[in-house]
Amino acid sequence: MRIAFARLNGRDGHTVGRELLQQLCGGEMPEIAVTELGKPYFADNKLHFSISHTKRHAFCCLSAHNVGLDAEEMDRRVSPALSGKILSPTEQRRHAAAADPNAAILRLWVLKEAYAKLTGKGLGDYLYQTDFDPDDPRIMIIDGCYVAVMEEKENAV
Repeated sequence: MRIAFARLNGRDGHTVGRELLQQLCGGEMPEIAVTELGKPYFADNKLHFSISHTKRHAFCCLSAHNVGLDAEEMDRRVSPALSGKILSPTEQRRHAAAADPNAAILRLWVLKEAYAKLTGKGLGDYLYQTDFDPDDPRIMIIDGCYVAVMEEKENAV
């Protein structure tokens, strides 16, 4: 798996994300198709990608396996009340016990979004059924952002 990122510097996140994907593909990109649920994929199914953008950054990953990526700026402030709307009961307890509740909710959110992108099903019903931990090792810090990447290898997430 390879990951690339760029600062937007006033540019559109979608455009920069696509530029990153083209760079990771070596300039020549396969045709992109979209599932009926809206997940983009390469029509030749040889490689998989995921793109995310924040207010100031775009991120892209390219993998031989199905993949989902999400990112959030570490300095983004989130209302603590949001935890009851987006976290499962177990995640709410982890959030409440965290030394930095704001960081915990951002870290949990990038995991949920990465998983939603991996499956291509969106957030929907599973939002309250996840059991993610804000200390999950799939979360990286890249240029002031929490970035979560999930790969599906041999049908295991």
